[in-house]
Amino acid sequence: MLTATPTSSVSHPRDGRPAPAWAVRVAHLVPVVTLPSGLWRIALVAGVPLGASEHGAPLRPHGWESIYIVSLSLVSEALALLALGLVRPWGGVLPRWLPVVGDRRVPPPLAVTAATAGAVAVTLIWGYAAWGVLVHGNDLSLTPAGFALLVACYAPLLLWGPLLLAVTAAYHRRRCRD
Repeated sequence: MLTATPTSSVSHPRDGRPAPAWAVRVAHLVPVVTLPSGLWRIALVAGVPLGASEHGAPLRPHGWESIYIVSLSLVSEALALLALGLVRPWGGVLPRWLPVVGDRRVPPPLAVTAATAGAVAVTLIWGYAAWGVLVHGNDLSLTPAGFALLVACYAPLLLWGPLLLAVTAAYHRRRCRD
């Protein structure tokens, strides 16, 4: 039975099924695993001594480079926060401000496809980065302590893809299967 929601969109009978508790916890972990790397980048721009140097002088990005680094941190965190849309009701409806499609139900296959593509992409990106660190080691002009801090801040990103994939699978079971 189709029922009208408080908005103008039409809901699907499976829309009201809550996400499993484990999926909600995992969805909340996704933005947490991206946070350390973002904080490391912002600290670098702010001039916090992180063991990074260029020709013996502490490395501190300036101008557009700083804007890029901070923007990368903000965009990464925003993308990670989208995982919550897979376990929250707001994730099932397109934003009202979108022309033509705004305030309509997100087709679950579209959400699953986008989330799966994102999970695969971040898994490949951070897996490749980790492989590069394993092969090349500390070739970034970092002190040993600075390199250890970099690895500690970036290692959690290896979990981003698998965690997102797990939440996506739970969403698929809840919203796409009959």
